[in-house]
Amino acid sequence: MKSLVLALLLAPGLAQAACREDTVELRGPGGSARFTVEIADTPGERAQGLMNRESMPRSHGMLFLYEQPQPASFWMKNTLIPLDMIFAGPDGTVKTVHENAVPLDETAIPGGDGILAVLEINGGLARRMGIAPGTVLRHPGLDQSAAAWPCAE
Repeated sequence: MKSLVLALLLAPGLAQAACREDTVELRGPGGSARFTVEIADTPGERAQGLMNRESMPRSHGMLFLYEQPQPASFWMKNTLIPLDMIFAGPDGTVKTVHENAVPLDETAIPGGDGILAVLEINGGLARRMGIAPGTVLRHPGLDQSAAAWPCAE
């Protein structure tokens, strides 16, 4: 199953692709992946998140970007689909992965301190794709001078 998911999400030449605002790339020991994302980088967009959506395409997600590293905690209020939450530090390195957050659950999901970006994808994909702490996320919204995987290598 992992191979099927990777085949669906991998794009030829992933490492050479130019960074795009609507794309997040990940690479790590489990492989590489690319997601088409919506950006939530204002307080209102971050508060709304993926609430009230009945589905999301498998290769899509939402990237929450903050102005500075901070403690991050999410919940699933009014969120109808299970999600994996991938919390990354300022250099794009994944610090925490919360798998299969329960729809409509208002329990806080802590991502840790020093979080600059959070990627939400469909529940179960992180495990199937091998996304775990240490995986590196690439996006032009990160400070490229500090990025573990900068847009221009």
